[in-house]
Amino acid sequence: MTQTAPAKPSRPDDEQARFASLDPRTGEVVAHHPVHGETEVRAAVEAGRTAAAFWAALGFDGRRARLDAWRRVLVRRLDEFQALVSAETGKSADDARTELALVIDHLHWAARQAPKTLGRRKVKPGLLMYNHAATLEYRPLGVVGVIGPWNYPAFTPMGSIAYALAAGNAVVFKPSEYTPGVGVFLADAFAEVVPEHPVFQVVTGFGETGAALCAAGVDKLAFTGSTPTGKKVMAACAATLTPVLVECGGKDPLIVAEDADVNAAAEGAVWGGIFNAGQTCAGVERVYVADAVYDEFLRLVVAKAEKLRPGGEPDADFGPITMPRQVEVIRSHVADALDRGGRAVVGGLESIRPPYVEPVVLVDVPEDSTAVTEETFGPTLVVSRVADADEGVRRANSLAYGLGATVFSRDRGEELAAKLRCGMVSVNSVLAYASVPGLPFGGVGDSGFGRIHGEDGLREFTYAHAVARKRFAAALNPMTYERGSRTIKHVLRLVRVLYGR
Repeated sequence: MTQTAPAKPSRPDDEQARFASLDPRTGEVVAHHPVHGETEVRAAVEAGRTAAAFWAALGFDGRRARLDAWRRVLVRRLDEFQALVSAETGKSADDARTELALVIDHLHWAARQAPKTLGRRKVKPGLLMYNHAATLEYRPLGVVGVIGPWNYPAFTPMGSIAYALAAGNAVVFKPSEYTPGVGVFLADAFAEVVPEHPVFQVVTGFGETGAALCAAGVDKLAFTGSTPTGKKVMAACAATLTPVLVECGGKDPLIVAEDADVNAAAEGAVWGGIFNAGQTCAGVERVYVADAVYDEFLRLVVAKAEKLRPGGEPDADFGPITMPRQVEVIRSHVADALDRGGRAVVGGLESIRPPYVEPVVLVDVPEDSTAVTEETFGPTLVVSRVADADEGVRRANSLAYGLGATVFSRDRGEELAAKLRCGMVSVNSVLAYASVPGLPFGGVGDSGFGRIHGEDGLREFTYAHAVARKRFAAALNPMTYERGSRTIKHVLRLVRVLYGR
């Protein structure tokens, strides 16, 4: 299970402004892509200005027709798309198919819901402004920059791209250097149905390309990646007051209450922690199990996890670690847990054989171990015994991360969910919130801010435009120097009558 070449993009030399995306399973070249510099990135953003005007002018119905056509193109080419996602990430065919099914569902929802969520609507003016008509609509920002990750190279950035497009913006997308082909595929498919203007463009390259996009004058920048990199993106955008949406990492907990369906909880924990080789920002990394069901839960988790194996075949349970340097993070977290008294009940350090990592389940791990406090991003689970679900909630809330969480309980699910400090919670399932297009996705604290998906995701790429129109003269008008002192007295008297009780 060793790769024949380093599974990382190869940087160009001084005379070759291109780089190779590599299959992490084999090290083979998938394709070559240009390294776009500051000049090319700025040109893309400027081209997006004219495109944005064209796209906004189509209106909701016109944009929906184009987005629906794009969706149909993607559906027709799903097999080709899946093969590309698997080639650039190494993920299994079914993991890639699952990701693309979510892409299609969210694209359909965003195009359908944009008019209702963003279109002009009447707002009640209130009793004091009864002589006015008030309206509110949400207008596109212009050109939105998107910097995407490699772990879900289609689904995650499309949470910004599809919603920004549905809202009427042009988009310039910088995909991860590990998965540039996925971005190019999306943009090429879009160009088939919107050939008139470059409404959706892709720039490829390394960190410098992303930095150039931050400084290129986009009207908003949506970033998904690590917390340290997110801070750098914010700092770069601050220089031009460019607003940002930042979706960073997580260390998401799963809580198993005393009254949980233990088998369902074990199944959810194993899938949530190990699918996609554990490379999921909102995947399960910490599990807190009430003492009353701990032994049964652990027995089931061990039995389920021991059956799973990574591999490069399409039907493997899961694939390799896509980013080579992440293997050392996984190794260091497992080693720290074991060195500090933790035990591996499934796998161990011997499970780490780059580019593959077999399932690792750790118990008795101190709460200040890096395996508990830092994002591992691998197929590992730390299972901890707690007195009850309430202690599990306290431990879950102890970190600065606050992306998602999971609760298994027959009777207390919503009660426990309400106590968790995070952006999203699934009750008696894992990651359900990410699959519901109408629910916003995002975190708090070190997990970032802003939302993709849902109505919040549509509004994220707009600005509110409010209009108050006078319909007729009011009997009392305090907003003029011709009002007289008696007008204010009458207004205050009215306020006391209406709102003082």
